[in-house]
Amino acid sequence: MTQDFSSIYNHHEREVLGAVMALAPQFPAIAADSDLLCDVACVALNRLPPRYIRHAVDFLFYLTEHERREIDAAIEESVGYAFNFVQARLALRAKP
Repeated sequence: MTQDFSSIYNHHEREVLGAVMALAPQFPAIAADSDLLCDVACVALNRLPPRYIRHAVDFLFYLTEHERREIDAAIEESVGYAFNFVQARLALRAKP
């Protein structure tokens, strides 16, 4: 018996990727390099607890407004941290 698990994904992935793209213009050295943007997304996602779901509508339906705000704040904090982390690593590599 074969089961299709392709509908399962981490809810935070889409939200983090959107937040990375929204914040990218503030970090032009990172925004110019798609590999660095992927690094930022990975750092941010690794700071968040995974929330695996099948349907975003089902997940969001059961959240309270307070929980939604907490998740949004956690994503914002994680993405900001990730940009600063990657930027600091770039600066270290640039030093002779």
